[in-house]
Formats: sequence, C-alpha cells, structure tokens
Amino acid sequence: MNSLEYEQFYDKVGKANGWDFSKLKVVAEGVKWDFYEKVVELCKPTDLLLDVGTGGGEALLSIADCARLLVGIDLSESMVETATSNLAASNKSNVRFIRMDAGKLMFPGNFFDMVSCRHSGFNAQEVARVLTDEGVFLTQQVSESDKLNLKEAFGRGQAQGTEEGTLHNRYRTELREAGFTDILSYEYDATEYYRTPEDLIFLLKHTPIVPYFGQTDADFQILRQFVEDNRMEKGIRTNSKRFMLIAKK
Repeated sequence: MNSLEYEQFYDKVGKANGWDFSKLKVVAEGVKWDFYEKVVELCKPTDLLLDVGTGGGEALLSIADCARLLVGIDLSESMVETATSNLAASNKSNVRFIRMDAGKLMFPGNFFDMVSCRHSGFNAQEVARVLTDEGVFLTQQVSESDKLNLKEAFGRGQAQGTEEGTLHNRYRTELREAGFTDILSYEYDATEYYRTPEDLIFLLKHTPIVPYFGQTDADFQILRQFVEDNRMEKGIRTNSKRFMLIAKK
C-alpha cells in the first residue's frame, strides 16, 4: 500500500476500534521487553513526553502517571477522535491528543524531554529539533520478517521482499545524521500463538500485515489452509519480530 492507502486504512481502523487489541487472545514466547514499560522506566515525573503515532491513545493513557504532560499525535483524524474519547473516559488531566503530521511537528524546539514512537513513521530531524539537549527518543518498529509464515502463505505482505534489517539500518542512519550520538539497538523474534481463527482474522483486518485482506474469497481459503498447517496445542503459530532504538542527543 502507498502512503495514502495506509492513511485511509488507519482512518478505517480508528473508526472501528482505535488501536486497542486488548481483547485478542494470543500468547507470545520470547518477547524481550514491553515498549511502554521501557518508556516509563526512562521517564521522570517532571518530563514532557511526546508520543508519535499514538493511535487510539490506549497505551499513552495507561502510562499517564509517569510524566508531567503527555501529548499524543496521529495523522489519522479518526484515531485522534478515538483517543480523545478514550481520554474523556479516563479522567486524566495531563494528557492531550492532537492531529499532526510527524514529518512537521508543530512544537517549539527543545520542548520535550522524551519522544516515543511505536510502530509508526517518524522524522529524525524533527524529533531531534523538539527534544531537549538531554532528551531521549525511543522507537519500536516492526521488522521485515514479522509474520513471515503468514506473508508467505498469502504471497503478499507488509515489507515482503525487503531485505531484513533495511528499516533498522535506515533509522539508525537517519538518527545519526540528525545529531544523535548515543544510539542503542535491541531486537527479538518471538513466537506467537493465536487461540482461534477469529483472533487471527481480527489481526489481519485491523493491521496492514496482509494488504487488503478479506476482499476476496480466496483469502479465506488461504487462511483456512494456513490455520490447518500452523495449528499447535498452544494455538495458531506465527512470529512477532521487533526492533527498538533508544537514542540520546
């Protein structure tokens, strides 16, 4: 999918359920960290935190007590509407959600102590500009080999055909060019087990893992065969491959 198609896709997801996958029945083995737990670990109570690509805001609201002010931005209007609705129900007074393009952050320089970004694009130069001199940037991204057996089964998928490590190397380079001198990187490749085919269908319909999933009957035929081939005692097996970068100016 191109950038416009991704934007339209996320708008659709935002109207449907935000970015909340808490009801999915899935277990994972080999996960080495929880991204927002890492954010909390590095955040100080006096910090101002910016979350890029915040989606429905569920994750940011869950860590609202870790900072003085938390601002979540997303390009999708419907995502921001969902996040704003979630904020109203949360009674949190130190969180704000704004529709904004990550490529052009409408904030003054040296404003935030920390910037986080999970599974969303970012502009390294803009992140460096809005961070304080001692600021920290954390991002978790989806590796090219994520959900590999699913993408192979369908013959299409997010980043399929792109060499493993391409995005990781690109972001490291962009962060160095933006002035970050201390960059740490981590990665894991966990095994996931989805309890039912319905859980897997929810995942595929609400993420761009397999673009345009479900628009033809053939997709469901492929999925049935995939479930048959990958059903284990713990559930339907696939993988979750992630990398994380922690950068300081």
